[in-house]
Order: sequence, then C-alpha cells, then structure tokens
Amino acid sequence: MATQYVTFTLDGAHYGVDVAKVQEVLRAQRRTPVPLADPDVAGLVNLRGQVVMTVDLRTRLGLPALPAGQEPMMVVAQVAGETVSLLVDEIGDVVEVDTDQFERPPETLVGPMRDLIVGAYKLESGLLLALDVERATA
Repeated sequence: MATQYVTFTLDGAHYGVDVAKVQEVLRAQRRTPVPLADPDVAGLVNLRGQVVMTVDLRTRLGLPALPAGQEPMMVVAQVAGETVSLLVDEIGDVVEVDTDQFERPPETLVGPMRDLIVGAYKLESGLLLALDVERATA
C-alpha cells in the first residue's frame, strides 16, 4: 500500500509527514511569543485570521538551533481537529512510499527522536524519517 509524505529537512536529515495531515507549507510568519510555554513552542502565528501554535521541531527533537540568518519554513498540519505549524529548515517534495520500504526505528535511537519517529522508509535518495505529527505537537 502506498502513502504520500510531505518531506522536509532538519539539520541535514530528511523527514516526512503524511500528506493527509498537511494543510499547507509556507515561509515562516512573524511569531508572537507565549510566556511560560515550553521551549519548543516557538510562538503563535496569525494565518488568515486563525491563531495557530508553532512548534520548533529542532528544539523538540533536541537538535541545535537554526544558524543565524537562516529563515525556517512552516508545515501547517491538522492534529486532532486543531491547526498547528511546524518550523522546519527546508520543504522538500511530496514522495510516495510503500509499506515494504518501511522499517521500525532501531533500538539505538534515543532521546526525543525515539518518541517522535515512527520509523524510516528506505528510498533511493536515502532514509526518510516518518514523523508522528501528533506526538511532535503534544
């Protein structure tokens, strides 16, 4: 069975989110900080009148901050009926993957990545890490 994923990069690695959960991809918008929020909450953005929480996936996955002067992109997704945005380094293509390309995360995967990656798809271009968008925005 084939599934399509919207792909993006974070710190040089390729990730994907099921296309059925993605509303749109955009350049990063101006964010309003949320006092006392978790460090991975990058703020709130106004998307055509809708206030949307933005999660910095680099922080959430325990990766270093985006280098100064580099602007992130946003993947806007639907999670449990709510709209959320994910800050990513770059947006990639939509790719189609088959279940026979899928492998569960290795036992050696530790830290926040272990909880947020459901597995990897082996593609000709390398590994595509499948992100659990519900857990990533929880």
